[in-house]
Amino acid sequence: MVKKRVRDPEVLAEAPQVQDEDSGSDTNMDVVDVEFEWFNFKPDIDFHGLKALLRQLLDVDSQLFDLSALTDLILSQPTVGSTVKVDGEDTDAYAFLTVLNMHEHREKGTIKGMIQYVLEKSKGNQSLAAVGNVLSSSAQVGLVLTERLINAPSEISPPMYSMLIDELEAAVEDKEPYEFTHYLILSKTYREIASVLDQEDTPRSKKTKAAKGSSEIFYFHPEDEVLQRYALAYGTYEYTKDEGEGMADSKRAFQEMGIKPQGSMILIEADKFEGAVKAISEYISPQQ
Repeated sequence: MVKKRVRDPEVLAEAPQVQDEDSGSDTNMDVVDVEFEWFNFKPDIDFHGLKALLRQLLDVDSQLFDLSALTDLILSQPTVGSTVKVDGEDTDAYAFLTVLNMHEHREKGTIKGMIQYVLEKSKGNQSLAAVGNVLSSSAQVGLVLTERLINAPSEISPPMYSMLIDELEAAVEDKEPYEFTHYLILSKTYREIASVLDQEDTPRSKKTKAAKGSSEIFYFHPEDEVLQRYALAYGTYEYTKDEGEGMADSKRAFQEMGIKPQGSMILIEADKFEGAVKAISEYISPQQ
């Protein structure tokens, strides 16, 4: 059985609350204790769950990539990166984190396509100019991919990043190709936009219309805010594929505004990555 290079699986003390509504007007709130466990990737178990998480991470632009090939590449390096599960190792992951050597795998179709995609998205965006410059050089760039189910707590993220640091150190000691000069975190953010459903000239619709085009950025992954403090470059970009009018309304999440997801890149120099990971642990700690 493949084991973690270091650290035994850890457990979070408390999971997010889940809401149980009865037929009356009262609402009962129950707290469900969930034990999260960290595992290495297991190819014969994790393929479909990991592929689904990659599709969620890349959003509509997931159609541009061979997700099966990308999933296989991740699973081919089982001792670098983690999955997070609840009901044991032989179940689907709630979350994952890994890093791929973009230089080492540059001739593989899935990474070649990823490099072209990143270069295209960094063009014309001054905040992401350094990303294109680094990828066009001989730099050893580690592509960090991480995603979790929408209801998974952010507290599972710090242990994954901390384990990754330890695993990379062990891999380098074993002469494996994980000695990076930079880390590129591919993530996503969103903006709130006015709903196309609110057409009447009511106070509510006036409010949402006034907010249309807001530039405020919100984070699916709160740790991205911390990582940006250590970044050589970071920024957002529009997806290539069009969701179509009305898709933002389907993602309203029971609020007045619709949301428009965007891609996000964070480029961090290797000598600052460990400090960024420590800052994540300080910023996001398990609930007491």
